[in-house]
Amino acid sequence: MSEEKTPFPLPRIVEAILFASQKPVAFKELATIFKGAADGAKENPLVACFAKVKQDEIAEAIRQLEAEYQETGRAFEVRESAAGWQLVTRADFAPWLRQLFPENRSARLSAPALETLAIIAYRQPITRADLEAVRGVAVDGVMQTLLDRGLVRIAGRAEVPGRPLLYETTQYFMEHFGLRDLDELPNAGELRRVPLPTATPPPEERPPELPLGDVPAPQALETEKAVEKALEAAESAGEPSEIPAEDGNEESE
Repeated sequence: MSEEKTPFPLPRIVEAILFASQKPVAFKELATIFKGAADGAKENPLVACFAKVKQDEIAEAIRQLEAEYQETGRAFEVRESAAGWQLVTRADFAPWLRQLFPENRSARLSAPALETLAIIAYRQPITRADLEAVRGVAVDGVMQTLLDRGLVRIAGRAEVPGRPLLYETTQYFMEHFGLRDLDELPNAGELRRVPLPTATPPPEERPPELPLGDVPAPQALETEKAVEKALEAAESAGEPSEIPAEDGNEESE
């Protein structure tokens, strides 16, 4: 692929894609877009020449855009998250943008919700009982808020007695906080190693003990064994087995 043959340099094409997209665009999706455009305009060499654009070429185009926006002081920037790249306005212009979209103003998370979210982010997957052991209070309402906001999801069940649910952060959490991976959390390596309180596991369930009156006497056990042997012998001899019924009548099988 050579940019000399087209009036559309690769950075400008990537810029147009990011500008029009309503969500982050990953490498794989960008490559699919370039290939689809080339397949749909095979007769146009100015478009078809980008059919096999390489990943490192796309990465270089994005770096050029980032440098250009920073040097010229533009009101927007390229933001990378775990889901890909997105063209977004800079946070410095938030006061004016909030006036433009007042209906989209989202409620902020409370301090307890942020604390709970931080614990999940650093120690995921984690059970609700362990969360409550760290915070010292119930987290039912806070967890429901985080689930409703799409910041936390159920990741499965823990392999401990009772099989409690495990919780972890979502892809939206990564996008919302502009993270490419969890290692970009502040002091991630240190905070993941800090010892935290854990919930006391529930005692293992034991089968209920029979009352003394229900324990079979040794004589009763011997009688049962004798009956079983007699039935087995009758069946092997081809004779029908008969068991006396409780009413005094006889029922044969």
